[in-house]
Amino acid sequence: MKKVCGVLARLAGRGRVLSLMLASSAVVADGLDASEINLEAEAKARIQPFANQLLETVQEAIRAQGAPKAVEACQLMAPQIADRHSQSEWQIGRTSLKLRNPNNAPDAWEQKVLQHFQQEIAQGKPAKELSFGEVVGADYRYMQAIVVGEPCLACHGEKIDPQVRATLQEHYPQDRAVGYRVGDLRGAFTLTLRNINKEPAR
Repeated sequence: MKKVCGVLARLAGRGRVLSLMLASSAVVADGLDASEINLEAEAKARIQPFANQLLETVQEAIRAQGAPKAVEACQLMAPQIADRHSQSEWQIGRTSLKLRNPNNAPDAWEQKVLQHFQQEIAQGKPAKELSFGEVVGADYRYMQAIVVGEPCLACHGEKIDPQVRATLQEHYPQDRAVGYRVGDLRGAFTLTLRNINKEPAR
């Protein structure tokens, strides 16, 4: 099902994520100042409740009606959950280079970060340690890797139940989010804080 993985459960208990620094395309100077460190910490904190609610929604659907119905529940509920967690200044969502839902296609910046994540993995860095944040124009943007866990394989793995596969084909006819193994990079949480230099309201 759409980008909902067992990694969400692990994210709920993980307090440390290493930052990936991109050598090219950096908008700010090397090294984070205090304001960027605070923004990074706030971005990480916002991922947890989002991830928890996604996980709980999918698990409840599986318990109640099975994996095929969970695909339908995910298609309906995941965008609503993202909207609820984007009611403040922060916008949050998920993206990937292997899409299930085309509405979650990465923009140019997100695609570049995901490609760098892949390069880091190829050089031996564990996917679970990948994150990156920087100021882009007037905005602060942050991404944190989503890693494939065992529960992901029912809908994203190499061997998918025919009934689940049929449901995926019905709801996502252009689905590319299959063939994963545990530990693979599934995609990333992506967050944006707009107009970080805007004067606060008085």
